[in-house]
Amino acid sequence: MEGWVVAIFVPTVLFVLIVAPTWIYLHYRSKQHSLNALSEAERANLETLTAQAERMLDRIDALEAILDDETPEWRRRAGE
Repeated sequence: MEGWVVAIFVPTVLFVLIVAPTWIYLHYRSKQHSLNALSEAERANLETLTAQAERMLDRIDALEAILDDETPEWRRRAGE
């Protein structure tokens, strides 16, 4: 009878002390990584916003070029 107790008790203790905490730690670490990642909708929004920002930068460059041609001293006056 005592052999059965040892045969059940030792693996149970090892599982509870080593396997279960490691398993729980790895589970929640993978959950945290998945929460930090962007979803597909968020990734699409980010790409859309990036494209809009690039178009805005092109427009600003074009407007500055027009102002440089028409009013060469506009930059100095804008700083005052």
